[in-house]
Amino acid sequence: MARKCKPYLEADLAVPLNVYGNTKLAGEFFIRATTPRYFILRTSALFGTHPCRAKGGRNFVDLMLKARRRARDEVRVVNDEFVTPTFTGDVARQITVLSRSEQFGLYHGNCRGKLFVGTNSQRLYSMLLRRKPISRLLPQTKFPAKVPRPKYSVLENHELKKRGLNSFRAWEAGLQSYLHSFGLLELY
Repeated sequence: MARKCKPYLEADLAVPLNVYGNTKLAGEFFIRATTPRYFILRTSALFGTHPCRAKGGRNFVDLMLKARRRARDEVRVVNDEFVTPTFTGDVARQITVLSRSEQFGLYHGNCRGKLFVGTNSQRLYSMLLRRKPISRLLPQTKFPAKVPRPKYSVLENHELKKRGLNSFRAWEAGLQSYLHSFGLLELY
C-alpha cells in the first residue's frame, strides 16, 4: 500500500514492499477478474492458537510469552512500528459474518485499535509477564528480516463498518481469548 501514517482504507493504492505482498495482490486481481461474487479480506499482525507454519509459528504475543519462559532481564523490541494485533478467532468470526451476506467485495479485517510496538509493547509485556518494562527499544533496522516490512501497517475496516458487517473487537479482547485458550488468562 502507498506509505502513509494513518490507517489504510480499502480504496488506498496497494504498493507491496516484497514478493510475498506482490503475490497476495496478484491473487486479489485474479479473483476480481474471474468473478463478481467474491470476498477478499485483508488482515495483518495475526496471532492465534494454530500458528503460521511459514513463519515458524512466531507472532509478537508468542515472542513475549517466550521471553517470559526464558526469564530474561532484557527484552529487545522494535520502537518504530505500528500494527493492529488480530486474533485469528476474530478473523474466523468475521469470515462467517461475510459468508452469510451477499455484500461481496474487498474488505480490511483487523481488530479495533492499534499498537505502537515500541511503547505499547512495554504495556503488553508488563501485562503478559508481570515484570518490569522492556529495557531495550530499537529501530526496525536492528532486527534482521528476510524481507522488507512496513513500519505502519494498520488497516481500517471502513467497508465492513459502512455496510454494518464489522464484528471485530478490540485487540485486547482477542488477546484475552488467546491467553485463555492456553490457561494464561490470569496473566492479563
